[in-house]
This record gives sequence, C-alpha cells and structure tokens, in this order.
Amino acid sequence: MTGVDPDRLDDQQLMKELEAIHRTRHDTLLHGSNEALHTHNVRMAQLEGEYLRRHPRRPVSAGRTREGARERGPAGVPPA
Repeated sequence: MTGVDPDRLDDQQLMKELEAIHRTRHDTLLHGSNEALHTHNVRMAQLEGEYLRRHPRRPVSAGRTREGARERGPAGVPPA
C-alpha cells in the first residue's frame, strides 16, 4: 500500500487526500501505466471507503440518484 492507512488520517487529512487523488485521476487514466492505474484504483477505493465509513448518512442530492437521473432525461437535459 502507498500512503498512510486512511483510518489513521484525521478528517482534514482524509479530505485533502481525496481531493488530491480525484485531481490526478484523469491524467492517471489517460497516461499512467497499468500498474499506476491499478495503484490509483486501490488507493482511491481505500480513501473513499474510509470517507463512507465515517459518513454513512452523508447528504445525497436527489439529482444524483437513479430516479433523479431519469427525471433529467438523456444527457442531463430536463424533460420538457
């Protein structure tokens, strides 16, 4: 594993790590080796899993659910 075990990070450190890994995601997908992408996937899953463990009742936007997506219609366009 690379980095500090996510359960040892305080909330501020965890958010900083999540922001950094999301910021580098696209570049890793497009230009990283298979090993780099695998490592990125594992670390992202660890960090996100820890966030979800700490915040099981986090607020969820209605538009980010399947029902909300259906209401938006294709490509996010609201129905007429």
